[in-house]
Amino acid sequence: MAVLLRLCLYNRRTACKMELPGFAVAVWMYVCLSASVGGYPNGKVREACTSMVPCHGSSPQLSPEHTITVNGTEFKPGDSIEVHLSGPDFEGFFIQARDAEHLDSPAVGSFLLADRRHSQLLTCGRTKNSAVSHTSKSKKKDIKVYWIAPGDAPKHVQFLATVVKKYRIFWVKIPGPIVSQTDVLSPTPPLHATSEAMSTSYPVSYISKPFSASGCGITKFCIRNPSNCDPGSASCFFLSFRQEESSVFIEMSGPGEGYLAFALSHDQWMGGDDAYLCVNEDHRIHVSTAHLKERSYPLLDLENALEDVSWRLVDGVLQCSFRRRIRLPAYKGRFNLDTSYYIFLADGEASEGGLIHKHRRQPLVTDGLYNITGLPQDIGGSRSPRLIKAHGALMFVAWITTVSIGVIVARFFKPVWSHSFLFGKELWFQVHRMLMLTTVVLTSISFALPFVYRGGWSQQAGFHPYLGCAVMALAIFQPLMAGFRPSRHAPRRQLFNWFHWSTGTTARILAVVTMFLGMDLPALDLPDPWDTYTMIGFVAWHVGTDVLLEIHSYCLVRKVEVIEDDRVQILQSLTSAEAEGCLFKQIVLTIYVCGNIVFLVAFLIAINQV
Repeated sequence: MAVLLRLCLYNRRTACKMELPGFAVAVWMYVCLSASVGGYPNGKVREACTSMVPCHGSSPQLSPEHTITVNGTEFKPGDSIEVHLSGPDFEGFFIQARDAEHLDSPAVGSFLLADRRHSQLLTCGRTKNSAVSHTSKSKKKDIKVYWIAPGDAPKHVQFLATVVKKYRIFWVKIPGPIVSQTDVLSPTPPLHATSEAMSTSYPVSYISKPFSASGCGITKFCIRNPSNCDPGSASCFFLSFRQEESSVFIEMSGPGEGYLAFALSHDQWMGGDDAYLCVNEDHRIHVSTAHLKERSYPLLDLENALEDVSWRLVDGVLQCSFRRRIRLPAYKGRFNLDTSYYIFLADGEASEGGLIHKHRRQPLVTDGLYNITGLPQDIGGSRSPRLIKAHGALMFVAWITTVSIGVIVARFFKPVWSHSFLFGKELWFQVHRMLMLTTVVLTSISFALPFVYRGGWSQQAGFHPYLGCAVMALAIFQPLMAGFRPSRHAPRRQLFNWFHWSTGTTARILAVVTMFLGMDLPALDLPDPWDTYTMIGFVAWHVGTDVLLEIHSYCLVRKVEVIEDDRVQILQSLTSAEAEGCLFKQIVLTIYVCGNIVFLVAFLIAINQV
């Protein structure tokens, strides 16, 4: 996506950070060994003056498609030489002139531009305008610039170019013509003009048949999601480790739309982790190692510690395999594989050029620390932390079951249970109060769990936490207001009833909206669209029951005696009329409670399976 996003100093003893601009949140995964840089797709890559190597996470192409030509082979100080870079469409480029006998030396001379729309001057080292790069990632076929020979020019000068066709397809230090000072013999070829980064390439082969789960828990350590799934299925996430003397053979499989990645971590939080990626770029798979730094883009390695890399992409299933030594002391950021770690397994989208995007759902995380070189096991994992699962489960119990039943009882069962008492109070009131207090307790406990898990406020949960705070406030306000309830015949009783009803109704509506939003957050992410349809089904179930009981109550009221100008005397006749439908209401309540439990159990099962 980004063109020459990052050209970095190639130094194997130092580390190179790669920042990919244009995205606010990201997936965890890349480490880049070289030196710290800050390149951009606008071509301002001065920090890359020495290596001319893009930190794009893959090796340079071996056979250049582009050529450099000049309009002369000799020069003297002050002369201008036309330099022309051409070839198939490319997005980024970086041109320098160097001492042909010492290509690792700094850039020589300065340039003038022929087209300021597509090229710009850069200063490398102490020499002003000593390099040329692109101004944007727009497609181009040729670039023309003019090189001005300095007064202290070496005897022989060679032009070099790095060309980026797209993010992972690039050539480094393409050798151009050698020009020499007048009356100086041409150098003896060949001069080395190949990229140092080429030494980091490794052979890649194609996997002939899909992975098998046979041997899981017997000869190899496996992680599968869903449990016991077939790695040949596009719905199966599969990761296996098999120790072979001093190395471990690793297989990874899952949906092939974008990328698959796994990481070894000392805790259940992203950051400071050892990561491995298989990225689908134009139906070819690139395998890389990376390092995760907090909740930011992965830092990709230039030097790869992997061997026997293979891949397969068939029927929407991406599979890759590779071998890694158990201990790699020479590679910074690579964990020893004979230690216990939490294991992350993630997937996400990759755009053109192999640029990965933040995973759309929570990574699969093992529920404990595991040593992949220890006793073989066949385990699963969870995409949702236990505290978040508990948060969701308690909220579903409170706002699908207890509060809904409590409202139905208070609204329609006063006359039905008016002569039944429990602990000295009317039965309907005691049931209503017990269910509502249970709702407040469950909501309070559930409300605290995300804060315990996050250690504070979540900045990535959208409106969900704000609405949750509003629901929590209303849930606490309701029983406090009920404590100041006026007596039945007090003048302010009707005002209290309206406030009590409106506050409760607002809380229930906000709770349903909050649950709708929370079900699709990455930390829980129930199956979609099943979760939406099921929640709509619950709302329809509750509203339908409420409407049915309202119609039933209306029909009973129509039966009361009409007096005084045929007006219905509701206040005098409501109690007796409602009592006539006692059996019907009890049947409806029983069916309603059973239906609520079915919805609740469905959601709890879904939470457990995440």
